[in-house]
Amino acid sequence: MATATGARPAVGVLALQGAVREHVAMLEGAGARAVPVRRPAELAQVDGLVLPGGESTTMSRLLETFELLEPLREAIAGGLPAFGSCAGMILLARQVLDGRPDQQQLGGLDVVVRRNAFGRQVDSFEADLPFAGVPGGPLHAVFIRAPWVEKAGGGVEVLATVPDPDDPPDGPRADRIVAVRQGAVVATAFHPEITRDERVHRLFVELVRKA
Repeated sequence: MATATGARPAVGVLALQGAVREHVAMLEGAGARAVPVRRPAELAQVDGLVLPGGESTTMSRLLETFELLEPLREAIAGGLPAFGSCAGMILLARQVLDGRPDQQQLGGLDVVVRRNAFGRQVDSFEADLPFAGVPGGPLHAVFIRAPWVEKAGGGVEVLATVPDPDDPPDGPRADRIVAVRQGAVVATAFHPEITRDERVHRLFVELVRKA
């Protein structure tokens, strides 16, 4: 792991597929020095890593192709702070439901995630969510083919839940977990990188500094 330069820690963005540019911009605005990561040598030079939204099965295969899967698993197990949005949440989970049989998991979070839980692209939606640990009121969250956390282990802190706007309070999609933290690993089912709100990225950059 690298040593942060001054007050700006080096935070990598996994640059194999997905919303890389958007995360880079948000991290820079949140006070980090953003670094694209495609190789194990680049991973070794960062203080934290963002796994962007995209397509989780494609990202899983690319991690193997670029020989990043095992180094990334080892880095996260060794304490590397990580933040995953949408597909990144799926990759960080210990188990995924409705995924491909050959899909690889990084196991940074003791959660079971259901892939595409809220539906297809046409079922995308937005909601304002209270988010634990983030000041300033609710976050505006954008959900695109989003997962949810089906089950969270005892060491996992729930940061945000969302009721489905079309469900009754006791419906199957109501009050689902959509943001979690376990130690220095954070994940959201939604895409904070495509809004102008840097608060989730600032939360993660602070975790990187403390680590």
